[in-house]
Formats: sequence, C-alpha cells, structure tokens
Amino acid sequence: MSTDAIVLLRDDHKSIRKLFRDFEKAGPNAVKRKGQIADKIITALTVHTYIENEGMYPQVRDRVPELESDVLESYEEHHVADLLVMELVTMSPDAERFDAKMTVLIENVEHHIQEEEDEWFPKVLEALGRKQLREIGEHLLELKEKAPTSPAQPSALKKTLDAIVK
Repeated sequence: MSTDAIVLLRDDHKSIRKLFRDFEKAGPNAVKRKGQIADKIITALTVHTYIENEGMYPQVRDRVPELESDVLESYEEHHVADLLVMELVTMSPDAERFDAKMTVLIENVEHHIQEEEDEWFPKVLEALGRKQLREIGEHLLELKEKAPTSPAQPSALKKTLDAIVK
C-alpha cells in the first residue's frame, strides 16, 4: 500500500465516487437502500474532509505558499459539503428534499474532486515530490485512524462550527 498522499486521496475519491454511483443507481423507490448508501457516503466524506482539512491542506499551505488560494477554496468547498452532510444526517431518506439535497452534495463533491485531481494534485506533486508526499501520506493515515465518522461527533461538529465562524 502506498503512503503517497496523492495516491491515498485519489483512492478515497474513487471509493466516494463509487458510493455516489450506487446511490444514483438505487432509484427513486429504494428508500431503505438509499438510506444505507447515504450513511456510507456521509461517513466517507466526513473522514475524507477531516484528513484533508487537518493533514493535507495545512501541509501544502506551509510548504507551497503559492497554492494558498487553492487551499482556501478547497476549505470553502469542504465547508459547503459539510453543511449539506449535516443536514442530510438529520433527514429521513424518504423526506421530500432528501434526494435533491444528496444530488447537490454529489455535484459539489464531484466538482471538487475533479479540480483537485486535474489542477491541484499536479501542482502539489511538482512542488513537493514523492518523498514529501509520502511523509504527508503517513500523517494522513494516522489522522484517518482517529477521524470522526459522523458530523454529529463532537470533534467534527466543533470543526464545522469553527469553519462557519471564520
């Protein structure tokens, strides 16, 4: 298993995209199935945004100052996703706006992933190289072990509220 930060994050992106496809394939009448998939999406996104916000973004911001505006945009994109996730957690899968809210979340996260993979990751790789990315990746793996799995967990909720105040 690679510890390269970009490889780890791409693997997460791949898993998240698969969950998105599973949700979309469940169809409008698969309420229970959608609820189960939505729970997996919420967990995956909560863990993923945590390790990026706490591990990847601060490291890139410190080591590659010219990418600061990209990092700040990424924080804001995560903020939007976090708000949608927090709302979805409180909703039943058969709620009138559940599918619409999940669709907006999927579209936003897909856009964010595409930007990271096509624009941001190549710049980070060029600036840092594989050795530094492996160091960051090892830190991401440590963070993943203690990451919140739900936005309702106190540490995740505090981070989200802190981000709102900023």
